[in-house]
Amino acid sequence: MEYVYPYHGETKGEFLSELTWDMEPVCYVGFNADFGLIDLLSKPGFFSSLAIKAGIPGNSGNLEDRDWMSTVNGNLTHFSKHENETNEFVWIDFAIGASLPIKYLYIKPFISGSWMRFNFTGRNGYLQHSKENPNGSGMYDPIETAPIVPIHGKVISYQQDWYLLAAGFLIGTNILYPFSFDLSFQLSPYTYCAAVDNHIYTVYKDFTRLGFFLEPKGSISFDVKKFKITLEASYRNISRTKGESYSGYNKSKNLSLGSNKAGAGFSAVDIQFLTKYTF
Repeated sequence: MEYVYPYHGETKGEFLSELTWDMEPVCYVGFNADFGLIDLLSKPGFFSSLAIKAGIPGNSGNLEDRDWMSTVNGNLTHFSKHENETNEFVWIDFAIGASLPIKYLYIKPFISGSWMRFNFTGRNGYLQHSKENPNGSGMYDPIETAPIVPIHGKVISYQQDWYLLAAGFLIGTNILYPFSFDLSFQLSPYTYCAAVDNHIYTVYKDFTRLGFFLEPKGSISFDVKKFKITLEASYRNISRTKGESYSGYNKSKNLSLGSNKAGAGFSAVDIQFLTKYTF
């Protein structure tokens, strides 16, 4: 998600602009490396993990762009819809912590860090722009009365770099060996996003922070000698951030658009099928 917040009465709406970039779905390949005790119920220990994911570029749904330009009400005034292409998807997670056995369960408190990069391009589609009536009044006709204008070719590109620092815990058991189960949860207010929004003629650069991050995760694994087959699902959400926005015409001169002007958000369901070798 990409947000532009109102500044000095630009609109009566909650946002001046909101862009939703779909990733439905994006397939990826990856690599996981874990260091720690093999038998987590045997004794306390330490662990670390590293996960690297790289997305496969391709069409991933739609880009929807909404604007609320009226200064007299909060009605939608501009809308456009385009095909969304995910060009780049890189996701790196790192965690370090302790493993503590408690009867038939093991608990893992940990701290984690993450870097995510997403790069999108919006193409084709259509737009509807309400008419300001009368001109200069801040009043707009209903968007339903606006004509639908088809668009062909590249419209916009957008890149986000997310940096996260979080704390969490995991609880699991392998009492039903060769099956094992675990649930984890992590959260943090320490999020930072650097974004570049390229509107063909104008480039916007946003630097936003302090969106609330949370991620519940669950997995089920089956051990076959030294191999472990795992199905894992998680939900990662970062609430709206706020920060500075700058415009750079033709990617050169930068002009500050104000603090707390820009924002970003992220929400994704991640499903992984993993095969691990233990040694």
